[in-house]
This record gives sequence, structure tokens and C-alpha cells, in this order.
Amino acid sequence: MVADNGDEPDDDNNKLTLHVPETSHQISTDSWFQAGFVLTTGINSVFVLGYSGTIMVPLGWVGGVVGLLLATAISLYANMLVAKLHEFDGKRHIRYRDLAGQIYGREAYYITWALQYVNLFMINIGYLILGGSALKAFYVLFNKEHTLKLPHFIAIEGVVCILFAISTPHLSSLRIWLGCSTVLSLIYIIVACVLATKDGLNAPPRDYTIHWTSTTSRIFSTIGASANLVFAFNTGMLPEIQATVRQPAVKNMLKALYFQFSVGVVPMYAVTFIGYWAYGSSTATYLLNSATGPLWVKASANISAFLQSVIALHIFASPAYEYLDTKFGITGSALKLQNIAFRILARGSYLTISTLVSAMLPFLGDFESLTGALSTFPLTFILANHMFLMAKKNKLSSLQQSWHWLNVGFFALMSVAATVTGIRLIIVDSKEYHIFADV
Repeated sequence: MVADNGDEPDDDNNKLTLHVPETSHQISTDSWFQAGFVLTTGINSVFVLGYSGTIMVPLGWVGGVVGLLLATAISLYANMLVAKLHEFDGKRHIRYRDLAGQIYGREAYYITWALQYVNLFMINIGYLILGGSALKAFYVLFNKEHTLKLPHFIAIEGVVCILFAISTPHLSSLRIWLGCSTVLSLIYIIVACVLATKDGLNAPPRDYTIHWTSTTSRIFSTIGASANLVFAFNTGMLPEIQATVRQPAVKNMLKALYFQFSVGVVPMYAVTFIGYWAYGSSTATYLLNSATGPLWVKASANISAFLQSVIALHIFASPAYEYLDTKFGITGSALKLQNIAFRILARGSYLTISTLVSAMLPFLGDFESLTGALSTFPLTFILANHMFLMAKKNKLSSLQQSWHWLNVGFFALMSVAATVTGIRLIIVDSKEYHIFADV
């Protein structure tokens, strides 16, 4: 990779030609360590319990390990590019769309906005499905009749998320909840690793063969798993998280990213590799469904995964909440009756729609693939490289410019291929399962 400097540009040509609103939420109040924990909460969220099945099973040992390492490196690099542009043109850009609009103009502002909210909406659907799956796994440990189905648990997850969203006004107010999230993550990750290790040591040789029904299936499965790889590491809302960081914002955000991509990735690697080692090609898309062990241990892990998904979802829904609060002028105390009523109506409506979609189409791996294709590739890799190229074009060598154009072209092709794959997977699964399926 070609090293790029983080100098601020003095090019005044590409100004944003529309009014950018201030925010009703807090900015410049958090340490880099808190931002690092926000990022680490995302990377080690309940989604990690699905990577053994959605990444390693379709890619195998070589493809999965090499793919995860490469995805880590290129994701760190792309996020660093975005972080260095936070103060482009001498102004802090607290939203992804603000930064894109400042560099490209009005149309890019709205296109980036649309991409980002598709990304975050799809991520929230994934959290609702996984949270519901964790709650269902907890339920079946104690009820063998299975009276309640997955859509019921997704609905319960949605209600809990609504209550949490009403009581937590903005991203910076998550402080104590980030500590809770870390503890919850450690519980289900440690339990999953220990139970999987025990099962792996006591099990006969596993089948690590990658099973495909046809060449077409092989191609689509590989592309879909590649989209899952980039989904694992990226938020699609880095400027919004960076906005909460105290000055110097660029330097502090880089520290947070180094923390995320060093210490933060270790638990994710551990549970992903150990899970696949233990169960091979039969690994479930929700790892705890493959694990065996004491009832109370599995119950504690499942309920921890459920609760952590609520906190993590709030992080990825916060840009939508910030937009609504700012749009309708919600200021002052979070405990004002008017502000509480607004959060009930606005956030309740947003999460009700998300919950309905999740319950209707609970195909987790498919949504990970489609999210990676539709928005993670464009936001994190294509846009990051091209924005940096446009903002620093007078300060980059021809080799550096060629490197960024190579990234733009490669990830554009990957985005198109992965979009087709993700849509195909959802169509295939929709034919196999009815809506509101108990998968």
C-alpha cells in the first residue's frame, strides 16, 4: 500500500452548495479511547457468532484466514483515509454526507446520504435477526415445545430496542453502556470459544470440505462470503463517530482505529477460527446453536448476546436519530416531556419498520452479503479512496493516484458482483422459506 500524508488541503474549488445543519447531539466531548470502544463494540458485536458459518464455511481455511487478514488491512487503510479528511477545507465534517458534499457537491451529498442509510438500515436488520435468534436459542433451552417462533423473538427484540432508544438520547450518552457491552461481548465470546474448544477436542475428524451444488453456486457463495468479510470490519458511519471525539480529532481518531484493528479484532478472530475448527462445514450461522455444554452456560451466553445486540443496534441507528432530532429541532434536556414524546414517535416508528422487515425475511447471511455489496463497498472503499484522491490530488504522486484509482475500480466491480449475489441469495431463500419463517 502506498503511504499517504494527512496534510490539510488548501483547495477551495469544491464547496458544498447547500445548507448543512448543525446537530442537536453532542460533539467533541469523548476521548479517543471511548471512540475506540464504540468501534470495538461494533466489530465484536453479536455478529461475530455468525462469521464461522457465513465466512469460513463458504471460503474454507485458506480463503477464510487469508480473506480476514486482508479485509483487516484494507479496512484499516480505508478508514484511515476517511479519518484524515475529517477537517477537510478547515472545517469539521460531522456526517459522512457532509464530507462527500464538501468534496463533490450537492448530488454527492444526497447519494452518500442514501447509501449510508441503506447501510445502517441493513445492519440494524441484522442485529434484530441475531438478537431474536439469541433470544430464541435461550427460550428453546427451557421449552421443548417451541410454541414461539423466530419472528416472535425478533418482535420482542424490537420492543426492547425501542425502549433503549427512548432512554438513550445520543451516541455520547452510551458511556456506561459501552462498559456493559464489553462485558456482555466477553461473556458470549468466551463461552462460545470454550464450548467450541471442548466440542472440537472430543469430536471425530471434521469435514472442512467446501460444498457446492454447482459451479454457479460456488461463484455466488464465494462472492457473497467476500462481501461478508468487508461487512465484518466497517461501520459506514466513521465521521459520525469521529464527531464525538475531542480535538485533535484526526490524531485521536487514528488512535481509536489502531485500537479497533489491533486489540479489537482479537476476540473476533478467536471465536471465528475456533468455531470453524470445532464444527467444520456443519457450523451453524449462529455459532451457539452448534455448541454443546451446561444449560446455564449456554443460557448466559445467549442472553448476553441478546442484550449486547440492543446496545450495538443503537450505535448504528444513531445517525438516523441524529437526523430526526436535528430536523425537528429537538434540543434541551433529554427528559423534557416533548423530547421523550418525540423519541417515542420517531424512533419507535423507525424500529417498528425495521423489526417488521427483519421478521418477514430473517435470512442473516443474505442480509450481510447485500449490506456489504450495496453500501459497505461503496462507502468504505470506493468513496474513501476517491474522496482522498479528489481532496489531495495536487499532493499525491502519480503512483499514489494510480493506487487509489486501482482501489476504486476493483471495489466497484466487487460491489456490482456482490449486489447480484446478495439479491440472488435472498430470492432463493425466499422461495425455500415463506415470509415470517422460523429459520
